[in-house]
Amino acid sequence: MKRAIISDIHSNLEALEAVLAHIASQNITEIYCLGDLVGYGPNPIECIDLMRENGHFCLLGNHDQASLFDPEGFNTSAERAIFWTRDQLENIRIPGANERWDFLNELLRIHREDDILYVHGSPRNPLNEYVFQDDIYNERKMERLFAVIPKYSFQGHTHVPGIFTEDREFFTPDDIHGKYTLGNKKLMINVGSVGQPRDRDPRACYVVLEDLTVTYHRIEYPFEKTIEKILQIKDLDNYLGYRLRDGK
Repeated sequence: MKRAIISDIHSNLEALEAVLAHIASQNITEIYCLGDLVGYGPNPIECIDLMRENGHFCLLGNHDQASLFDPEGFNTSAERAIFWTRDQLENIRIPGANERWDFLNELLRIHREDDILYVHGSPRNPLNEYVFQDDIYNERKMERLFAVIPKYSFQGHTHVPGIFTEDREFFTPDDIHGKYTLGNKKLMINVGSVGQPRDRDPRACYVVLEDLTVTYHRIEYPFEKTIEKILQIKDLDNYLGYRLRDGK
């Protein structure tokens, strides 16, 4: 088994193209996407089309759901980005509009294969719940999360990569030198974000699962090009571009 697991693309075409090229260079054909194809960034249509073509499967993220319905609990800049994204997807002058809506509408919230669970948010709330690094100090929350995991859970949503153990430890990719071997204990693996990293590293992030080894990859991409696109769109806050430089 060898597959790439990506998440949180957020309409960042340059980052997605760089990650897909890196995946292809490893002769990996199975690509699992954990949601949030859209939101924040300037190329929702192109990113959806690329994942329709390349994804083995995609899950529904909270920004994907918001583009279909209404954003709830979003900050102002995220909400404005969602409404702009919806306008792009509803533009009937762009070929394939109906097919993209159908694609998003059919995305599942959860996928399970044997003892591996794939979600966007968390094992108990696959769409919206965040699992942050500091949650290792919240014993009750962690116990409840691990109680619903078959053995391993792959997730995104926070845009911060790392591995949570059942013993309430958290390992960043640097802590484990980019690799971790799955064992008998339960784990939650956050794969990081392709299109908007938030661990102060601007490079796109994703993982490869090969047999029982998880490997983190950081991929450089021309984020200044993405930033310039965002600055040219009045409905996307400039901050959404500038944060890409700092990875936060």
